[in-house]
Amino acid sequence: MASEKSEQEKKAASPSIFRSVPKWQDLRFYQKSEVLYQMTFVFCERFLPKHGDRTVDQMVQAARSGKQNIVEGSEDGKTSTAMEVNLLNVARSSIGELRQDFDDYLKSRHLPIWTRADERFQPMQDFTKQHNLLSDYEPYFQQWTAEEMANVGLTLCYQVDAMMNKYLKGVEEIFIKEGGVKERMHKARTDYRRQQDERLAELERMVLQLQQQLAAAQEESARWKAAYDDLKQRAVKAYYQQKEEIEELKRRR
Repeated sequence: MASEKSEQEKKAASPSIFRSVPKWQDLRFYQKSEVLYQMTFVFCERFLPKHGDRTVDQMVQAARSGKQNIVEGSEDGKTSTAMEVNLLNVARSSIGELRQDFDDYLKSRHLPIWTRADERFQPMQDFTKQHNLLSDYEPYFQQWTAEEMANVGLTLCYQVDAMMNKYLKGVEEIFIKEGGVKERMHKARTDYRRQQDERLAELERMVLQLQQQLAAAQEESARWKAAYDDLKQRAVKAYYQQKEEIEELKRRR
């Protein structure tokens, strides 16, 4: 039982070649990117021409690309850190394009880009920092003006970019410490071989101990057999001596 438990513990402790990554659904920057995509779609429907303006397609596609590349990057990160970094950087570029589109919309229509000097800036900052889910924003999609919606879009783009930068630094640190899939595969193989070598050495020690115990038992058995044979010979000899003595006494009567 102890040996079986030891083997199970070793298997459980064996490193996986797949890197542990957070679920993309739980990443705050993914949640905000989903808000951005849905909000951008509604923004374009409400405030941009339905035909003849390529900006609509560009904005919706940029928002979708940001969201989808986060998903793909997170999934690919299980096996390839390099692929995850590449796709997340593609997502950052797409979010950057979307940010520029919101910026251009406000500037081209002479609408203000809110700064700290604007009394609406801090409440918007507080709301967007505290809320990540689409359900928190959807009730406002048909209420916000173009100015409000574009400024919220700008703010979310900045926040997503900052969060992704921080996340990528963490991925970089993990890569430096653990390497990529090749390094993890090499480590997994090396650890497996080490476990096999340790198990082989343990079995060889056990065999040697058993051989020593068997030799000791054989020696002990040989001693007992010699003692038995000696006792048997002495008993037979005594028996015949006594029998002769009995016969001799009978003759003298």
